[in-house]
Amino acid sequence: MSNEGKNLESTSRREGNKNNSAAIVRTVFGIIMVIVYIGMGVLFLMDFFGWYENNSLAWTRWVIGIGLIVYGVFRAYRQFAGIDYNPVNRE
Repeated sequence: MSNEGKNLESTSRREGNKNNSAAIVRTVFGIIMVIVYIGMGVLFLMDFFGWYENNSLAWTRWVIGIGLIVYGVFRAYRQFAGIDYNPVNRE
């Protein structure tokens, strides 16, 4: 009896687990980044950091805040639509 078939089966099972765990890590990281982008946008809009004491640069806080929120929503759409990652066939 040969062990070649068993070795191939265990190798493919390990690769499947590795791909599955990588997908989970990508998903969790993507969700965390969506939260970070939207959270930072809200903090900029609230002037949480107090960087703009004079009102001459207050418009930059609004532009950056709105930009971060829009990008966070875009990332959330890509994440939940499943188009955020395109795996390459590595055979």
